[in-house]
Amino acid sequence: MPPTPKDAAAIILLKDPADPKVFWVKRNPKLTFMGGFHAFPGGQLDPQDAAAPVINSDGDSAPMRACAVREFFEETGVLLACGRDFLSDGIRTVGRKLITESSDGFNRFLREHVVQIDGSQLIPAGRWVTPPFAPRRFDTWFFLAWLPDGQEPSVEPGELVMGEWVRPTDALAKWHHDDVILAPPTLHILRTLAAHSHSIAELPARLTALPEAQRGVVRRIEFRPGIFLFPVKTATLPPATHTNCYVVGGDEMIVIDPASPYEEEQLALDAFLDSLLAEGRSVREIFLTHHHRDHVGGVNHLRDKLGVPVAAHRLTAERLAGTVVVDRYVDDGELIEIAGEPGWRLQALHTPGHARGHLCIYEEITGAIITGDNVVGLGTVVIDPPEGNMQQYFDSLRRLLELPRLTCLFGAHGPAIGSARHKIEEYVAHRTMRESKILGAVRAGAETPSAIVEAAYTDVSPSLYWLAERSTLAHLEKLEAEGRVIKRGDSRYRAA
Repeated sequence: MPPTPKDAAAIILLKDPADPKVFWVKRNPKLTFMGGFHAFPGGQLDPQDAAAPVINSDGDSAPMRACAVREFFEETGVLLACGRDFLSDGIRTVGRKLITESSDGFNRFLREHVVQIDGSQLIPAGRWVTPPFAPRRFDTWFFLAWLPDGQEPSVEPGELVMGEWVRPTDALAKWHHDDVILAPPTLHILRTLAAHSHSIAELPARLTALPEAQRGVVRRIEFRPGIFLFPVKTATLPPATHTNCYVVGGDEMIVIDPASPYEEEQLALDAFLDSLLAEGRSVREIFLTHHHRDHVGGVNHLRDKLGVPVAAHRLTAERLAGTVVVDRYVDDGELIEIAGEPGWRLQALHTPGHARGHLCIYEEITGAIITGDNVVGLGTVVIDPPEGNMQQYFDSLRRLLELPRLTCLFGAHGPAIGSARHKIEEYVAHRTMRESKILGAVRAGAETPSAIVEAAYTDVSPSLYWLAERSTLAHLEKLEAEGRVIKRGDSRYRAA
């Protein structure tokens, strides 16, 4: 089951009504959740928020407003509260520090300085729920607010690496030119601000007009211009529950991995594609990253519906023979150019390891990469012999690191990752660490794969040992090929 969303709040801070600007931040690329994304400051509800002094607000909205103000104060130093006419920069700096030192530090600071949160200063601007494919989910309340006189936001390095004022039109231009990566709420908010910045009174209604902004399910996800992610339920390996189908292009598009075998999910993908087709677009082809069932379950349905060809690597086509018709083979290095604005140049990369015919799709212009199951945003990648090969997997990861530009990573499971190079390096380091532990276990006397797993996977739940054993066999095959372990006839291993 997908994780239950946790309550959170964020503030869309504006200034200069005559020429509105909004304050946004960039999240640290090393963060697990939305690392490298641009967003609005905010965070998760704390139990202490219910005790905060809030006026002009009641019910559930009072603690959520307190949460928004507390998180915004901690991240930017701007205090959206009323009471004393003036709190100096020094006093606010002390209050900001108290939040990090004590769970009730913020509330004590407010009481000591006779300051209250005025709910009327925080205008509701929508509630967005993280889609179910993400490893961490939030039910986030967004609020509009104006910068108080005499204050200026500043970001301290840590979870955030940057904060700045930006015109909404300039922010969208940065996104359009692939300088930033945005989640759906941020993109919608910026688009709304850009279109209605001179009709401030209309903003709350405009911001909440979408069903998704009223806790509806978010399914149209465009992290980068012309790269749509559409998660569908599949019978995949836990903790994942969905596989990401990608639609790339403008007037002409390709669909990558229509994955779900379930009729309800296929119809949902149909409806999404129909909405794109209604905009005057067309689908050129269906691409497959590899043959696994949680990537190809909806191929036949979509092929019949759209009447377009299916493209895959030759080895993938061989594995799908009799179940899915592949109309043409995709070779390593093939370039697929899609016209439009800003334009897309997709290079097919043969990246075996997880599967022999595995393809990654590298978008040369933006440096974004669709990685299939080679690198994912949720869970781990299982290398299962004989289809999986650990040496090939290492080679494929290192090949990705050699690409001239790497920005964001779109895996088959979980959300997009705004720090592609860091994530791939993390994968290489993790696999190297695991291989070292496996070799150490063999040298210490563990002979069978199950005994090696128990010694080398102490950080993994025993319920997942069966998966770990498959990857362990792949590591052992690699170590044997390198002459570092020897396999005996009874499938026992010893150090060379």
